[in-house]
Amino acid sequence: MSDNRAADTAAIQAVLVASYKAWEAGDADAMVADYTADATAIMTGSLRDSRDAIRASMALAFDGPLKDTSTHNKQLSLRFVGQDAAIVISESGILFPGQTEVPDAAKVNATWVLEKRAGQWRIAAYHNSPVQAPGN
Repeated sequence: MSDNRAADTAAIQAVLVASYKAWEAGDADAMVADYTADATAIMTGSLRDSRDAIRASMALAFDGPLKDTSTHNKQLSLRFVGQDAAIVISESGILFPGQTEVPDAAKVNATWVLEKRAGQWRIAAYHNSPVQAPGN
């Protein structure tokens, strides 16, 4: 078996890009389309413990404080854990209307855990925490 994971890497990146585009469109259904039913999302102060809970939370946010926002995402690493799992680390942040870059204080480090189920890569878990300056 080859160690070349180019097709898997491209498929994982496509899943993430689709999620980012759905965020920009304010479409909670499309945003979680590639999440597993039992996906989890942990962000400061919150745990969403299923795809349905994540979708409901994002729908409320897209109608409220995250209306007309987009995200900035810079992939820092992607590593495979066995044949059917991968971990992506990114630096991310929310771009509010009129912003062209995310202020340093608003950036987060994000961990995405993806699982290959029935031949398709899906987001199984997401977690983020604030980026902190060295020494803090």
